Amino acid sequence: MSTLKGICVGAGYFSRFQYEAWTRIPEVEILAACNRNVERAQDVADTYGIPRVFGWNELATALDELKPNFVDIITPPETHKEAVILAAERGIDIICQKPLAPSLEESEEIVEIANEAGIRFMVHENWRWQPWYREIKRQISLGAIGDLHSISVLMRMGDGWQKDAYLARQPFFRDYPRLLIYETGVHFLDTFRYLSGEIESIYARLQKRNPDIAGEDAGQVVAGFASGATAILDSSRYNEAICENPRYTFGTVRVDGSAGHIELATDGSLTFKQLGEKPRPIEYAHNTEEFAGGCVFNLQRHFVESMQNGKPFESTGEDYLKTVALVEACYRSNATGEVEKL
Repeated sequence: MSTLKGICVGAGYFSRFQYEAWTRIPEVEILAACNRNVERAQDVADTYGIPRVFGWNELATALDELKPNFVDIITPPETHKEAVILAAERGIDIICQKPLAPSLEESEEIVEIANEAGIRFMVHENWRWQPWYREIKRQISLGAIGDLHSISVLMRMGDGWQKDAYLARQPFFRDYPRLLIYETGVHFLDTFRYLSGEIESIYARLQKRNPDIAGEDAGQVVAGFASGATAILDSSRYNEAICENPRYTFGTVRVDGSAGHIELATDGSLTFKQLGEKPRPIEYAHNTEEFAGGCVFNLQRHFVESMQNGKPFESTGEDYLKTVALVEACYRSNATGEVEKL
């Protein structure tokens, strides 16, 4: 198959997972790295063998000169719209990190810009590409647990209680007026939709435990599915988990059904228990050397295959707006103390 040529925009902490994953996809050639801090762009270029480097204000020049097939936008949410406009004006396809934008309205604008330009647009929502969720979905589809009753997530990151919380890895987290649901909970809301379909009600109670940051860092969310199933997210970046690497699975998960249940442990292991039977392990592949089981590579592999085969993306702009709407519903529910109907 022909090579897809891309430009990556961004050189922050998380971008390195994406740059690294592109190096392992033979059908992709990254032509350039672009970033506000050119030194950081040069660093990732040197690390991952990328031939060109551009500053943020040179993005239009890079697009015109190199004429890539796609742009991978890995910058903070408030910069996405500008980058999307520049790519869309030139008919260049886009893969864009979440959150799409600081607000639902701007997220809708970004999707509309892409639609009006007639380009292909995918959201980099990698949570559902974690191999344990792909396997849980497969088991559900096979009927292993029967009709799905509930999904329960317990997340304790322990990276947010310190006075200098987030400074070493993602310092902009400290200033987000909305943090837990906007940046992290959105992953789980999207994964709930992936596992069990559309959500029709949300109830949320959110808290700020660390006084030195701006946004909430703990909270509980109850989501009601159209199917009658329920999902519960009990999450905190403040309190700690007892495990070797809380950033591997980002928590424990239990999925209950009419015929049994599946449990995910913090080491990535899955256990299935049929009602009345002894539990047994579910054998499947997951990679401890990459971010969260290899989800970034899995997502980017999907992007490339969809681009080459003309198939739809899982996380289109329109589909992802449904997840953004759930994020907004969480904040409205927390403000009013009421259940939000969608």
